Amino acid sequence: MAAHRRTRQRSIGGNTARTAVTIALAGVATATAFDGVGHADPQLSPAQVKAKVDTLYKEAEVATEKYNGAEEKAKTAEKHLRTLRDEAARKEDRLNSAREALGSMAAAQYRSGGIDPAVQLALSDDPDRYLDGAAFAERVGTRQSAAVAGVRKQLREIEQLRGAAQVELTSLKARQAELKRQKKTITGKLEAARGLLARLSPAERTHYAEQGTEGGQQRASRSSTRGPAPATDAEAGTSGSSGRTAAPTSRAAEAVAFAYAKLGSPYVWGATGPNAFDCSGLTQAAYRSAGVSLPRTTYAQINAGQRVSRSELQPGDLVFFYSGISHVGIYVGDGQMIHAPNPSAPVRLAPIDQMPFAGATRVV
Repeated sequence: MAAHRRTRQRSIGGNTARTAVTIALAGVATATAFDGVGHADPQLSPAQVKAKVDTLYKEAEVATEKYNGAEEKAKTAEKHLRTLRDEAARKEDRLNSAREALGSMAAAQYRSGGIDPAVQLALSDDPDRYLDGAAFAERVGTRQSAAVAGVRKQLREIEQLRGAAQVELTSLKARQAELKRQKKTITGKLEAARGLLARLSPAERTHYAEQGTEGGQQRASRSSTRGPAPATDAEAGTSGSSGRTAAPTSRAAEAVAFAYAKLGSPYVWGATGPNAFDCSGLTQAAYRSAGVSLPRTTYAQINAGQRVSRSELQPGDLVFFYSGISHVGIYVGDGQMIHAPNPSAPVRLAPIDQMPFAGATRVV
């Protein structure tokens, strides 16, 4: 069995860039085993191969959205951790200044003939414990009491920040472990799909790529024989000079225009542009171009606007598929959407009845 190299894992830190995995459909001699998918059964028909590949792609897409969500949380945890560490460093600088002031005060008293307990504070390896001593509190003057109280407060704040940073670090490590698990799942599923597709002839692979998933092309062909579907009220508005249905708002129009401009761009899991996308990465980038910030994942994007029914769809609406909300496209009118399907096909125009419809959201 031919060995397939996996993309080298990179750590999450600083400005680390995500390594995206693309899947080539040609030039593979044998199948790759993963999760029970071993050497392709030589008795499988092309239709059975396609069905298995569809399933693997759907499972990979579910894992991709989990990866995207874990990555977003990891970035948030990393940013919060940096903020906590920066704040702790600033407070430590202020604490050092306060302790130096106490030391100067103690040195002055020493020169005048009295050895003040503040000397011990300045030299102590454990000032917090020392400050808690009742004897110290009874022997210092009013001015020193206020200074010592300020030092004690700063010590407590620093320890709290260190504790919070440790919690955030633990969270970050958990997110990194989740990223590693999901990446392994995704790459394994896609490698298994690649191995199955390698059993098809070049013509069959081309047909599969043109067909899309869930038998959508056949359904679209049957629909075309019946003539175009009647337009909804939303679609009956004024069309642009290109013949496309006009979007209801300028931002929706910009998002739709962006999606059209990216037709033919490759699908790469985890990618958000500018030249490659996964499904939620495409919709996020489309609205980002219009000045609208969308969440990273499909299951967050569906709640990022006003929910609308299928009969109310307007260009620019986000359309979601499957019961787990694992796929999304941007509606462009006339029952069509633009989406990033899977590694076998680039960003394309497709009918929304190509996959099980799960809901829609109007962003602006």
